Amino acid sequence: MSCPNCGEDTVATYRPFCSRRCADIDLAKWMNGAYAMPSQDPQDVEDALHILENSPPPEQS
Repeated sequence: MSCPNCGEDTVATYRPFCSRRCADIDLAKWMNGAYAMPSQDPQDVEDALHILENSPPPEQS
């Protein structure tokens, strides 16, 4: 089995990854929403708009 990030052979400790680095890269993708699936559910759209309307404006630097 090869690592899904870099293609190297996997290591049992980090399976299915080859190293902690590749495991952390994958975790960061999950946390940043890179693996998110777009929704066509109208309720999801309404919820997202509600969150955006009620969130504070971003700070400008």
